[in-house]
Amino acid sequence: MTQDFSIVHLLLNASWVVQVVVLMLMGVSIVSWAAIFRKIGSIKRIKELNDEFERDFWSGTSLNELFAAAAQNAKTSGPMERIFASGMREYQKLRERRINDSSALMDGARRAMRASYQREMDAIESNLSMLASVGSVSPYVGLFGTVWGIMHAFTGLAGMQQVTLAKVAPGIAEALVATAIGLFAAIPAVLAYNRFSRDIDRVSIKLETFIEEFSNILQRNSASTMTH
Repeated sequence: MTQDFSIVHLLLNASWVVQVVVLMLMGVSIVSWAAIFRKIGSIKRIKELNDEFERDFWSGTSLNELFAAAAQNAKTSGPMERIFASGMREYQKLRERRINDSSALMDGARRAMRASYQREMDAIESNLSMLASVGSVSPYVGLFGTVWGIMHAFTGLAGMQQVTLAKVAPGIAEALVATAIGLFAAIPAVLAYNRFSRDIDRVSIKLETFIEEFSNILQRNSASTMTH
């Protein structure tokens, strides 16, 4: 009679350690896929919001109008708009204190923008470490299940007088399923981590470039104000 080598049948007849390992890996895989889809949507939304604000910023709209709009859209704005708002807010606070030193104004605004930039990057990079952990650890967890399953299979054959491939194959096959599921969990996580890292690096460069450009604009404005 031919034996059933389907994955479900192999897992149902596997040792409890292999079953626990497989359940853990399947749970981790579901969590990582959920994180991947959320991250795809969030990065796409961040890029759209940044591009939209950048168009408004370079369209000739006054800084005060942009700041008022940013204050109204605080909950729905993108990272670039929030960085702009933090720098503009600090700049105006220092101006209200009658600070006329251009370097002090610029240092305060730049520090505020750098702090906001760091908060934004921390939020954008959320779940990346989880994907990296899934990609690096899952194969080893699956390998542990495989090694345990093979040990269990050979231990069960120790008392037999005659060992054939038909008797060894089911135990080894059910053990190897753990490695396969470990790779199934790890490969998408690694690919997603690499893709998101590249996308986030581009977002980071764009935000840093904006901070420098906006700082130059504030410096020109403060210099022209001092001369009048």
